[in-house]
Amino acid sequence: MPTAVVTGGAGFLGSHLCDHLISRDFRVICVDNLDTGSLQNVQHLGGERFTFLHHDVTEHLEVDEPVDFVYHLASPASPIDYARLPLQTLKVGSYGTHNALGVAKFKRARFLIASTSEVYGDPQVHPQPETYWGNVNPIGPRGVYDEAKRYSEAMTMAYHRQQGVNTAIARIFNTYGPRMRPNDGRAVPTFVRQAQEGKPLTVFGDGTQTRSFCYVDDLIRGLVTLAESNEHLPVNLGNPNEFTMNELAETVLRVTGSKSEIVHEALPVDDPQVRQPDITRARQLLGWEPEIQLEEGLRRMLETLGREPLVA
Repeated sequence: MPTAVVTGGAGFLGSHLCDHLISRDFRVICVDNLDTGSLQNVQHLGGERFTFLHHDVTEHLEVDEPVDFVYHLASPASPIDYARLPLQTLKVGSYGTHNALGVAKFKRARFLIASTSEVYGDPQVHPQPETYWGNVNPIGPRGVYDEAKRYSEAMTMAYHRQQGVNTAIARIFNTYGPRMRPNDGRAVPTFVRQAQEGKPLTVFGDGTQTRSFCYVDDLIRGLVTLAESNEHLPVNLGNPNEFTMNELAETVLRVTGSKSEIVHEALPVDDPQVRQPDITRARQLLGWEPEIQLEEGLRRMLETLGREPLVA
């Protein structure tokens, strides 16, 4: 039975990854300090194959059993969270990554860092390939997240090159699905909550800025496929279909049947104008691409709300 350590395992992506690994007969050690995660997300998991470790990964981490994979997903990931927790965000990208890599090195485990499309900043290249170095404002309000992830990639490659750790880097683009917190500030759960409550959908700026939305099941499948490959360089994981924020809001209204109106508010500082992954490498190296498109993903997300609270 292979064993995986999942940091941030009680969060949105982390809990879905724990589910997926358990379904494949892994033993899973879920590490989370619950800053942005919730025990509700993993309370259905239990037995000998699942262990929850309440621990802040910025502190030294020890695992007293063999480990085959370390998935380092721990980090605040929404603008609201990393604005509220700027120092913690920087620390989990630096100390947290260092400690997770230390476990992988000691256990001779395959290590995967969950990086982000935010390493590209407000991109001047579109769509974004992994070879693009980005356009990031290091001292802006988003810099704590963007630079923490860029630093974590640098540390991951240093451990690979100098310490011989078997590493992988996933650059994750916008992902949505069940267990997103309705008030975490990201577009999909915000629009869904507002539509269900009959409130106006708040679109920042004029709504022409674009994003690409990947359903969580597709993303988790990509993460595991990358972790089980031999690839060391960054790989974009996301849905290449691009939507304006206005189009996203209109799609949410259509799927929910809501009569809410769309209103516009001031654009946040350093908000990227475009975001679309070039997934050529994922297709070629992993044979991976998303299968669930936006309307279907939103319908699946809404179907879970009667059985599973939209909280994390």
